[in-house]
Amino acid sequence: MDERQALTAFGALSQETRLRLLRLLVVAGPEGIAAGSLAGQVEVSPSNVSFHLKELERSGLVTARRDARSIVYSAEYDALSGLIRFLMEDCCLGRPEICAPALAAPCCQPGEGTRQ
Repeated sequence: MDERQALTAFGALSQETRLRLLRLLVVAGPEGIAAGSLAGQVEVSPSNVSFHLKELERSGLVTARRDARSIVYSAEYDALSGLIRFLMEDCCLGRPEICAPALAAPCCQPGEGTRQ
């Protein structure tokens, strides 16, 4: 991920509704969630959630696919990994022992829900 892509991703995530949507999609896994269901979960109108999902899609952090009459959105895990790598690539001026705790923390915690 280059700096321009990272800025676009951070810009998309700087809005509360979009951050909440992305977190829900990360929890949902590769199967994703239909846009209508997401609107209900974040308690915004379908048109509002559609606007925010388009911004996340434009940033490369989510993908969309049609499933019958629904549009299903999924987190783009490669892009999220790229964003993390971008943040950590110059970590600690070549002293990896400083970054080790952050990098070793498991990303999947069984039984933990999303913070909202």
